[in-house]
Amino acid sequence: MEIKKETIRNTSAIKFTCWEDGECIAGMQLYLIRNDSHTEPYALLEDLFVKETHRKKGVGSALVKEAREEAKRLNCYKVIGTSRLSREHVHRFYERLGFERYGFEFRFNLNENRQLHYKRSRAIKNGRT
Repeated sequence: MEIKKETIRNTSAIKFTCWEDGECIAGMQLYLIRNDSHTEPYALLEDLFVKETHRKKGVGSALVKEAREEAKRLNCYKVIGTSRLSREHVHRFYERLGFERYGFEFRFNLNENRQLHYKRSRAIKNGRT
């Protein structure tokens, strides 16, 4: 058996941010991914955050809708939003925006310090240091 590796060209990501009074209050990334099974790319939403002081005001919804429109404009055949199983409020958020529960994610963490980094970065994004 031989395993070959090839770098895929034409991959890209788009960063969306929302600003108010010179301060970034929300953001996310939209990754465009191509594979050999489809002629069109698909989009993956990652790292959606909204500062606590601006939650429940439509900011996150506006960001996701904007990203979804961008994915449509770029001819993506689907948009995926992921969330940890324990974050039911995030699941409901995506469902309110028309996303469907679909599939199941399996993950293998390669960096033991990743969870600590995640907690620290979330605290910084929410104005806590």
